[in-house]
This record gives sequence, C-alpha cells and structure tokens, in this order.
Amino acid sequence: MSQGICLEKLPEDLQQELLPKHIAVIMDGNGRWAKKRGLPRIAGHRRGASTLKELLRCCKDWGIPALTAYAFSTENWGRPAGEVDFLMSLFEGKLRQELREMVDEDVQIQFMGNLQALPKSLQAEIERSVTATQHNQGILFTVATNYGGRQEIVQACQAIATQVKEGKLQPEEIDEVLFKRYLYTADVCDPDLLIRTSGEMRLSNFLLWQMAYSEIYITETLWPDFDRSEFHRALSDYQKRSRRFGKV
Repeated sequence: MSQGICLEKLPEDLQQELLPKHIAVIMDGNGRWAKKRGLPRIAGHRRGASTLKELLRCCKDWGIPALTAYAFSTENWGRPAGEVDFLMSLFEGKLRQELREMVDEDVQIQFMGNLQALPKSLQAEIERSVTATQHNQGILFTVATNYGGRQEIVQACQAIATQVKEGKLQPEEIDEVLFKRYLYTADVCDPDLLIRTSGEMRLSNFLLWQMAYSEIYITETLWPDFDRSEFHRALSDYQKRSRRFGKV
C-alpha cells in the first residue's frame, strides 16, 4: 500500500462495531492551501484529489462500506471559467488513470447529480467507470458532481407529483420510505458521519435530506492536509458520541 492516509490494519483504539457505515466529506480548502504556498489554485485541487484517493483506500482497509465525496456543486459553476475547465479536466483524467486500480481494489464507483450538464467526454468516462466497477463490493464510492441538495429534493417532488398526476400513486401513499426511492441515494444508507475541512460550519447544499441525523465533524485542517492522523482523530471523536436519533 502507498504511504499517506492509508493503513492496512484498523488502529487498536478504534472499535469496528462503532465505526460509521457511511461517511460523507466536504473537501474544503484546496484554494487556500495553494495560496498559502504561493501556488495556483489548481495545485490545491490536484493535491486534494490525491488526498481523496488515499482516504478512499483507508476507508476500504478499515472496513467502512461507503464514502461519498462532494466534488463539484451546482454553485461551483460560478467560479472562474479557467478553474472550472481545469476541474472538469482533472475529473476526467483521474477517472481514466485510476480505473484499473479501482477495479483491482474492488471499488464500486457511482455518481450523483445533473451529469447531463457535464462535458460529453467526462460523461463518457463516468459511464465507463461506473460500468467497469458495477459488480465490485469492497467499498461504494459515490462522487457528487454538479450536485445540489435542494435540486435533488425538487426533482424527487416533481417525479412523485408526476406519478400522482398519472394516477399511479395516491397522495396518502407518500411517506419518507417512498420519498427516499426518488433520491440519488435510494440504494445506500444515509451518512452516519459528515467530515468538513477548513473550519467552515455549514452544509453547503449537500445531502440535505440524507443528513437529518448525521454526526458532523469539523476540522480547521485544509483538505489537502487531511492525512491519516486527521482521519483517525475524526473516527475517534465519532465513536465516542451517543447517537439517540431524537430519543432519550
């Protein structure tokens, strides 16, 4: 295994039964990391992609079944055109370069968001990677790309309303279980833990429905510096919490 965030064995102070089954990450601080070092923002994004790769490997080795990463939000289109173009190129290149390793390491990758708005070449790489890894079972890796939580909820409402309008569904049949089936995450459990880097304390339109009872861990560390020790610290904090889901 490569050095960095990944360990082959679960640290002794972490208990397998108390680890989250699904972790979501908001990878904040790439630009600030680069600026602190006098580098262009794209250098931070490139380093951040490597950090995500090592986190994915670590989750798999430590027995965490699902990881969801907020890679590009619907609001991110408002960034400078050059940066957006670089991010699209980075996504595409990483998918092409890492596909063989994902297959070999038993990673199943999927994407959620409005993928039709992405460049055609990136869409093709997404389809290729999803198809090639669809039967893998080591870890489910979901990449939120051109994703917005409010938009996801609106789309689900529209789809349900259409079913009602066509007489295929009665309003009284609509409940939380049915609603979940119309979300991007219909086939995966809600995140147990959200990790956000760089000290920002907001959800930023990420998994608004799904994170109703997620534990939230905020660290001042910028995403490119989120290493093995930081991840270990987040998991240690999580396993000490009492998850009551509104009960006593």
